[in-house]
Amino acid sequence: MPRAKIPRKSTNIDMTAMCDVAFLLLSFFILVAKFKPPEALSVTTPSSVYTKIAADANVILITIDKDGKVYFGISDKNVSEKKDIIDMVNTAKSLGLTEAEKKNFSNNPTAYIGVPFTQLKSLLDRAPDQWAHIVMPGIPTVDSTNNELRDWIQAAVAAFQGEKMFIQVKGDNAATYPSFSGVLWAFKRNDQLKFQLITSPIAAPPGSELDKIQVKTGSKSTN
Repeated sequence: MPRAKIPRKSTNIDMTAMCDVAFLLLSFFILVAKFKPPEALSVTTPSSVYTKIAADANVILITIDKDGKVYFGISDKNVSEKKDIIDMVNTAKSLGLTEAEKKNFSNNPTAYIGVPFTQLKSLLDRAPDQWAHIVMPGIPTVDSTNNELRDWIQAAVAAFQGEKMFIQVKGDNAATYPSFSGVLWAFKRNDQLKFQLITSPIAAPPGSELDKIQVKTGSKSTN
């Protein structure tokens, strides 16, 4: 006896509930996402083929903009070191900073200094959210007789005593050598002979030795 054929029926799946869940998840991630804030200083760094990731803690960052102005900053994670640095600078230079002015530096996650000591008190007297609108002349570094970056580095070395401190230099591609030379002089005066240059990474040329090493170690995709 031939078997009865069961008619095939198409399966209909109601996706309404799935769409609702997808939109709820999308809304949740949009609301809780933290977007990267814009950089306080706009610097166009030179490009280089390099794979090492720069440290983001225990960092002293020296920034040189396109006009050769020099700025000093400390990584956001080192709030206690920021407090020590501003305390030492205040005492050494007799700046007479108030506790509120010192907090404007140590508690500001994007704090950077780009003024001489004579203007530091007036800068710290302003709220940190106003700093981005202030035109800073830069820390004096060109003249070795008045290289104030040396004092900032000296305070940083003392604040990070007993810990590993990373010095990073982020220079604009259009910056000239005299500004960089003044930064190096400040390093040497504090016996800081090792530092990292922050650049814009690019891929290694195909077929080069670095390219072969990256493919071999799996640090570069072969697709």
